[in-house]
Amino acid sequence: MALPTHLELHIVMPDRMILQDHVDEVEIPGSEGYFGVLPGHTPLLASLAVGELWYRKGHEKYYLSIAFGFAEVLPDRVTILARLAERGEDIDPERAAAARKRAEERMQQLRTEVDYDRARVALMKSLTRLQVAARIPAGARVGDLKRVRDSVRG
Repeated sequence: MALPTHLELHIVMPDRMILQDHVDEVEIPGSEGYFGVLPGHTPLLASLAVGELWYRKGHEKYYLSIAFGFAEVLPDRVTILARLAERGEDIDPERAAAARKRAEERMQQLRTEVDYDRARVALMKSLTRLQVAARIPAGARVGDLKRVRDSVRG
């Protein structure tokens, strides 16, 4: 039996499909660290952490911010069931920066362990969103498009 030449990548959140595409390679933020997947990979089920997921089609890489969930890896398919997933072009860097600032402020004021953990996770998510958004060319983000529309209207 021949090895597959591509992977079918599905990224799903509880309320919607984020991505369904044929790709050449995927790097996933697993709870035990990042791991790469190529066609023909051994079947695997892994829990996800907060981090940057990227996939490659030809020479082009695409980036998403991922937070928690599971990855099912099969030789010809990768399914990501994420609590949160956001494409780089859909991230508004200003909102992500504001979320980072709020999380940093909460971490400095907290007294209970549970609150600290929640603030730490919020900080990790905001930093990942900023990292992913920074990889997208200027003018290609949804937030950029909204600002352009608003300036034309105003």
